[in-house]
Amino acid sequence: MVDFPPVPLTLEGSSLLHQFFRFDWKAWRATPPADRERIAAEAAEALGRLERANPDAPIRSALFSELGHKGDLILIHFRDSVEALNQVELDLAQTGIYDYLDLRHSYVSVVELGLYESSRKTYEAATAKGLETYSPAWQAEVAATLERQSAAMVSRLYPAIPEAKYLCFYPMDRKRANRLTGIPSLLPTASA
Repeated sequence: MVDFPPVPLTLEGSSLLHQFFRFDWKAWRATPPADRERIAAEAAEALGRLERANPDAPIRSALFSELGHKGDLILIHFRDSVEALNQVELDLAQTGIYDYLDLRHSYVSVVELGLYESSRKTYEAATAKGLETYSPAWQAEVAATLERQSAAMVSRLYPAIPEAKYLCFYPMDRKRANRLTGIPSLLPTASA
């Protein structure tokens, strides 16, 4: 049997930031009504800018009410890079509403698609062509597969946040063991 790499090829897409906030209602109620109106208008404008790059663009940030005792609000942001997520955090921190938000939890993740069947087929095809594993020609074969699959899966790799009333979120860590050694390897994953 040919010794293929122990993990499948993967494609990475959107970077995600999930933020869970407790709202300081006591401080909010103590704020003069005119200030509350100004702060709320500024927050709505800022969240509107974060929501869509333009009116026809897909939703890339969304605000949800959180049920339960751990928080009041959930903000979710999809961006093309971790750097862009960092900018979202910085932009939010500059708003007046941020003084009333207590960040209780956050997750940073990446949309990842595992190419299990494609990996096997790509490795077998490269072997059938007589390509040595990890040689430049073998790497080119793998790169061509990744490019084709990335183009075919663009809507799954870079999804928009659906216009939905409810959100169900659960963090997920995927653990994979190396087939040869049995040693687990932790790979960060996303779920939303």
